[in-house]
Amino acid sequence: MTDNENPFGSEPVEIDITDSLDLHSFSPKDIRAVVEAYLPEAHARGFKLVRIIHGKGVGVQREIVRKVLEETVFVKKFKTAPEFSGSWGATIVEFD
Repeated sequence: MTDNENPFGSEPVEIDITDSLDLHSFSPKDIRAVVEAYLPEAHARGFKLVRIIHGKGVGVQREIVRKVLEETVFVKKFKTAPEFSGSWGATIVEFD
């Protein structure tokens, strides 16, 4: 597919940086890059906790997210979200 055929264009999409990132709207091939870009921005904005919503599925996206978290030096810890915050379809991240 060329840029002319791509209905979304070739420009990067800007998203608001909040304390929650929902990955449902991103292509699975982009999950790692999106999380890698989001974490430093959220950290720079002073969030101490963020929630990454990766969905329940078979766990592939959850594993990608958690691998990035393990590799990120300012991530203090992370865990499965509580039942009413996404349960095993989301991960709560605590920054240093």
